[in-house]
Amino acid sequence: MKQLNSLNLLTVVALLLLCGAGMANGQESERFKATKIKAEQGDAEAQYFLGWMYYKGQGVPQNYEEAAKWTRKAAEQGRAWAQYNLGVPQDYVEAAKWYRKAAEQGDAEAQHNLGVMYYNGEGVPQDFIESYAWVLLAKADGDKESLRELRELISSIEEDLTAEQRKKGQARAAELHRLYGKNPKPSVDAK
Repeated sequence: MKQLNSLNLLTVVALLLLCGAGMANGQESERFKATKIKAEQGDAEAQYFLGWMYYKGQGVPQNYEEAAKWTRKAAEQGRAWAQYNLGVPQDYVEAAKWYRKAAEQGDAEAQHNLGVMYYNGEGVPQDFIESYAWVLLAKADGDKESLRELRELISSIEEDLTAEQRKKGQARAAELHRLYGKNPKPSVDAK
């Protein structure tokens, strides 16, 4: 059986634009200060951006503990990107938890990564049918740029499935799509 690689992609361009350039003379930037005030007031988007600023050292000295703290606060309020970014596979059980939360909000990358985790049995019990279902959902919800990669992943999973298991996976994908899908009509056909 093949071991599949999961991808962790961060959206940096928009965040860098929002966060502005780094610190001047080691001082906190005005953008950081304004973001921190909003984050402390409970604004989930500001909490996520504040976590990113700490992570990258944008407008404040880099601090991974603070980055994780603020990203988790945003994730706990339902921010899909924060949930997705907490899915870094250092702790596979924790990663699967946060990928699932983002996947259930229609995040195609998280759906893809959760499918890979089910395939590999990382943080969740190994389950090829569940893996297949999440990857099919990611294909239905995904952007065109990732379709080739998803097709390859689907083909790899299908090699380990019987025809009956593929049918079960397709039925599960349709169920997941009704619950969490973004696009109105899923294409559960693998091709």
